[in-house]
Amino acid sequence: MLDAQVAKEFAKAFAIGVGSIGPALGVGLIGSRAMEAIGRNPESANTLFVPMLLGMAFAEAIAIYALVVTFIL
Repeated sequence: MLDAQVAKEFAKAFAIGVGSIGPALGVGLIGSRAMEAIGRNPESANTLFVPMLLGMAFAEAIAIYALVVTFIL
């Protein structure tokens, strides 16, 4: 039988585990699509760099929210 502390630790692990899957996929897709676009049109590298970084930052913000929720639990 699980006591409250063990259940709390499982909830923390589940929150950060599930909360980091989406941002990891998002950052990977953003990076791969940006590299694909730069590979097709190398002159667009300067134009794509800032939106790529902003997209990655917004995706990582979700993982940071999951980390904060984990610390609160």
